[in-house]
Amino acid sequence: MNKTPLADRVRPENFEKVLGQQHLLGPGCPITKQVEKGRLFSMILFGPPGSGKTTIARLFAKKFSADFISFSAATSGIVEIKKYMQQSEKCKKLYNRDTIIFIDEIHRFNKAQQDAFLPYVEKGSIILVGATTENPSFELNSSLLSRVKVYMINPLNFEDMKKIIKRASASEKGLANKFKLTPEALNFIANISDGDARVALNALELSSLASREKIIDLRIVEDVVQKKALKYDKQGEEHYNLISALHKSLRGSDPDAGLYWLARMLEAGEDPLYIARRLVRFAVEDIGAADHQAIVVAIAAKDAVDFIGRPEGDLALAECVVYLAMAPKSNEIYLAYEQAKEDALKTLAEPVPMHIRNAPTRLMKNLGYGKGYKYPHNYPDAEVDQEYMPKNLKKRKYLKGK
Repeated sequence: MNKTPLADRVRPENFEKVLGQQHLLGPGCPITKQVEKGRLFSMILFGPPGSGKTTIARLFAKKFSADFISFSAATSGIVEIKKYMQQSEKCKKLYNRDTIIFIDEIHRFNKAQQDAFLPYVEKGSIILVGATTENPSFELNSSLLSRVKVYMINPLNFEDMKKIIKRASASEKGLANKFKLTPEALNFIANISDGDARVALNALELSSLASREKIIDLRIVEDVVQKKALKYDKQGEEHYNLISALHKSLRGSDPDAGLYWLARMLEAGEDPLYIARRLVRFAVEDIGAADHQAIVVAIAAKDAVDFIGRPEGDLALAECVVYLAMAPKSNEIYLAYEQAKEDALKTLAEPVPMHIRNAPTRLMKNLGYGKGYKYPHNYPDAEVDQEYMPKNLKKRKYLKGK
């Protein structure tokens, strides 16, 4: 029995099989160009856990026939790593052979420790590949950043996760089709893994060990990961049912129901940014001028989710849901814009009245552009009786009481 973890056994064997990083690995893209030109540069791979950073580093070593030495900044000291860098420098001088020093969680080294890499990277004695989940701009030395390329590694989406799980199930190095994985189990593993391929493959492997009948179904996976599969389909009816329930709960000023439907969606694997976008829409459609802070709160929640991700960002969405539910409601702006849009689309598009046209040139002034315009600031309270609508919509009002 192979005791190597499944996630390690089924790593992609070439760049073509790496998923989710077409912006780097597609035709004409940065890493593809490096490979095609036969040039290897030190780099920082910045992205979420389980998105392929270690795999890409190993593939570089394989492609360029370089030695590969791996460390984790969480468990290794800079003194230990420095010994290997010195050995690699000698190997480069004697045999002209490259060594890739891979540092996982490189952001855990302080700025002084990071300086130890500088002379070796500067001379090309080693190829440093650092992996980090933290923004390099804040966590790494500017002197180190100036000597490396920084590549953003995308999180894996739902479809990528399904492909990885299917590939591992069928691979001879993986489960070799010895187990039947039900569609419900496949979708559940892809959902709960939250874009982390390592989490998904560990769940798949544990499920295979727990299966007695060579079938991996939803019950087995739920038992292994100790999490219940909530009924949900990101592309189907349940998706729209739940977002409708959330929206209508907020419109009905029920914060408790809003929190429940929010939790149902998030815990089932919905994209939090999708929910954030819908909350922004709710703020302008159902609250609008009744509370001008609503859209500010909704945009702030979206930014918080985008900045810190899950699970911390869930609380920002929860705070937003409660605020929107308890805010006064008005759809006046929504209805007013719909009426204005209908007029814009269905009435004759008359020219802009001459008196409110801009007149930046003498010719335009001579033609009457801006003639007769009353500058509101020249009048008490900046109010003046002046028509701004085209002739066919004269005195049209979309907002009540205006």
